[in-house]
Amino acid sequence: MDLRTRISELMPQARAELAELVSIPSVFDPRQFPVEECTRAADWVRAAFAAVGFEDARLEETPDGSMAVVGSRPGPDPAAPTVLLYSHYDVQPPLDDAAWRTPPFELTEVDGRWYGRGAADCKGNIVSHLAALRALGDDVPVNLKLVVEGSEELGDGGLERYVPEHADLLRADAILVCDTGNAAVGQPAITASLRGLVEMVVRVDALPSELHSGVFGGAAPDALAALIAMLASLRDAAGDTTVAGLPHDEVWDGAPYDEAAFRSDAGIGDEESLLGSGSVSDMLWARPALTVVGIDCPPVVGSSASITPTASARLNLRIPPGTDPAQAERALADHLRAAAPWGVSVECTTEFTGAPFRARTDGPAYRTMRAAMSQTYGRDPVLLGQGGSIPLCNVFEETYPDAEQVLMGVEEPQTLIHAPNESVDPTEIERMALVLALFLQDYAGS
Repeated sequence: MDLRTRISELMPQARAELAELVSIPSVFDPRQFPVEECTRAADWVRAAFAAVGFEDARLEETPDGSMAVVGSRPGPDPAAPTVLLYSHYDVQPPLDDAAWRTPPFELTEVDGRWYGRGAADCKGNIVSHLAALRALGDDVPVNLKLVVEGSEELGDGGLERYVPEHADLLRADAILVCDTGNAAVGQPAITASLRGLVEMVVRVDALPSELHSGVFGGAAPDALAALIAMLASLRDAAGDTTVAGLPHDEVWDGAPYDEAAFRSDAGIGDEESLLGSGSVSDMLWARPALTVVGIDCPPVVGSSASITPTASARLNLRIPPGTDPAQAERALADHLRAAAPWGVSVECTTEFTGAPFRARTDGPAYRTMRAAMSQTYGRDPVLLGQGGSIPLCNVFEETYPDAEQVLMGVEEPQTLIHAPNESVDPTEIERMALVLALFLQDYAGS
């Protein structure tokens, strides 16, 4: 029986396992869900991988208190290359339960897709790994290592601090970061770049306290109006992010993101304008992008006819490879201070930064993965950028500079990760399981 047939026959088990995992609300935030739920998910993952040959699979506490599942599975030849499998079992909170078409923590099939929080990000990758390893049985000619983290979504870098302190534990020749995905269902892709980020809160103080707008308005400075003017300066008329000191005219050199496909994926109609002077790919993967993710100011309900003395905004600046996050942090803070009108006081507080990442695409692991994807899908994979950030990739690169990282996974634009109604196409779980199995079979001889 060939691998494709074996994996197809394993799909009912994969669905049952994904249903079990999705039913565990493993949100790493004790303010929202009991920490025991993350422990329960970690125990499930540990037991599942122990059953497919990771006999030493165990839970390791990381510096942020989350539990990572680590383990190893030696191959028949100690001199063979080592492959590290990475994924995560924690999930985003469900957000608005009323916005879900199905219960968020109950795997439900609708129109051929499997819905549930974590179905794609990242529990779908976990069950895909398990299916690949079961299909291979004892026929794994490489050495395997495993790390499945528990705070990728809402933690403060637990695994990122754990890795350098336990470098030998996870050292490998190839690291498969299974937390991205394909260009579309049926179109394989390898993610070649990730944007970095700067998360900053800007606070504007204009007055010691509220003042009556009728008595003082027109002469007294308004903190909220000042903040609005500052935020407006961060984009030009075309929608380009224009933080002084950061270039915003770079061009993406990988596979393009078709505008019609982007509109469909994002739910943007043809009559609505897209932002920026470049292509969709340029704007997503090659240029900085500033998003105002929150504002503290008086709400409409309950507000009074008063001048606002203080206002704050939380800003998320995504930066492409080639941009240093420290430079971007300074540029954003300097821009905001320079744009502040009327002598208002400005305080910029950086919450965290993350460096962008560009993967090498000229090594044996990359070539083997391309061949495995081509064989599985019947078409060559494309190189994509990823708008999101995975700071762990930079930690892997610094800790294991000779290792190749290949970013892949079961996600694709329709999965709606981080949003209500997350789902996964089961054919992507099946095909990515075959991709992994073929890669593990062939990598040793590459």
